[in-house]
Amino acid sequence: MKRYEIMYIIRPNLDEQARKELIGALSNVLTSFGSQEVKVDEWGIRDLAYEINDFTKGYYVLYNTVAPVEAVAEIDRVMKIREDIIRHIVIARDEV
Repeated sequence: MKRYEIMYIIRPNLDEQARKELIGALSNVLTSFGSQEVKVDEWGIRDLAYEINDFTKGYYVLYNTVAPVEAVAEIDRVMKIREDIIRHIVIARDEV
């Protein structure tokens, strides 16, 4: 397993309840594959560097976790198909 940072941006016009459900569902994807130390850091609404899908702001969320490759592949797949996520990135930090 490796340590990963996963950052994603949720569209800013999503209501708070739906946003919390989305963050919880993505955390569950990681834990269901046996990820450890899933730390969720919500940065809140921030300006985007450039306009994405007509949005100039986005709700930033950062996960720090130790996860198997399968978990990272699945969360990447899920983030690609969710319309509420306008951008995401997965960075491998180091071996555990």
